[in-house]
Amino acid sequence: MFPNFETNAIRAQLPRSNEKEHSVPLFLTSSFIFDDAEHARALFAEEVTGNQYSRFSNPNTTELINKLCILEGTEDGVPTASGMAGVFLSMFSLLKAGDHVIVSRSIFGSTHQVLTIIFPRYQISHTYVDIGDEEAWEKAVQPNTKLAFIETPSNPALDIIDLEWFSGFCKKHKIISIVDNCFCTPYIQKPANWGIDIVVHSGTKFMDGQGRVLAGAVLGPKHLIKDIRFMSRHTGPSLSPFNAWILSKSLETLAVRMEAHSKNALELATLLQNHSEIELVKYPFLESHPQFKTAKKQMKLGGGVLSFIVKGGLERGRKFLDALTWFSLTANLGDTRTTATHPASTTHAKLKEEERVAVGIQPGLIRISVGLEHIEDIKAEIEGALSKSK
Repeated sequence: MFPNFETNAIRAQLPRSNEKEHSVPLFLTSSFIFDDAEHARALFAEEVTGNQYSRFSNPNTTELINKLCILEGTEDGVPTASGMAGVFLSMFSLLKAGDHVIVSRSIFGSTHQVLTIIFPRYQISHTYVDIGDEEAWEKAVQPNTKLAFIETPSNPALDIIDLEWFSGFCKKHKIISIVDNCFCTPYIQKPANWGIDIVVHSGTKFMDGQGRVLAGAVLGPKHLIKDIRFMSRHTGPSLSPFNAWILSKSLETLAVRMEAHSKNALELATLLQNHSEIELVKYPFLESHPQFKTAKKQMKLGGGVLSFIVKGGLERGRKFLDALTWFSLTANLGDTRTTATHPASTTHAKLKEEERVAVGIQPGLIRISVGLEHIEDIKAEIEGALSKSK
């Protein structure tokens, strides 16, 4: 382990085989060979470590998790087939019928579906609270509250919660803290450093950075990851060795990519906050952001995502998207390519209108994941679409 992020992201890898490869190879195998009957028994009894079956572990997934643990500062982790598999496992593995969860109101649409539709089938209840309302968090605690879940920054409203306060709140009430760190990646923000128990990632986003694979990860202390690994092992949301290999290579450039994403996003946000056709711009490192001081405290950079409200409401928002000529209209984010999304009609369409408004998703809200194209080309595309959509 090295003192600097960039070196760990590149040099934390599997030991070289007898082939002396420089780049870690792919292990595209469903299963592994045992030395003898006793070795097989000991592996399945978890008396010794080693690979048995790629649903359980594989050298490529092991390398990825080892690297992520180093970068996030956690003890252990579980790779998953998608970010949502990670979100689901992080909670469901630690809950039982009758348990209660406190959740920040501003969360991803699919996480909302898990809480409101799937969990009630198992008698797991939840309470939504406004992300920055400390009194509401306190009032939401019940005798059966088991864990609390947040995104920071949130998707897509970019609300931010103080991780130091959140960790202290959870420890005070003896509940497990879970943070979705997807927007920041461990390069920008390390929740575990603030005392957070579980960190969840969608590797599909900035970690991959090129829109190639689906992947997720759950990271945390060994005693909690043990239960999450058990659930993953026996229900099967496993990450493929190929996708793990892609992600491990992607992490080697994460630092330089997040620096460039953040630089472009800040410049674009600064332009838009003074634009006559824009009502509101949200970006963590704009001084106008309500939680700007908190963002500066716990985030190294502002990240690659910003949101803004175009004057003219829902119809103007649609016209703006249709006026874009080369931005990718997609629900994904974290790509080298700039992407634009209308959350009210896509990623958060399952929420009721009042639920969307409550978390800052106005009808005209546009989410931009700022890519790595030249910033002048990005600004020209935005300016052109604003002009054409009047």
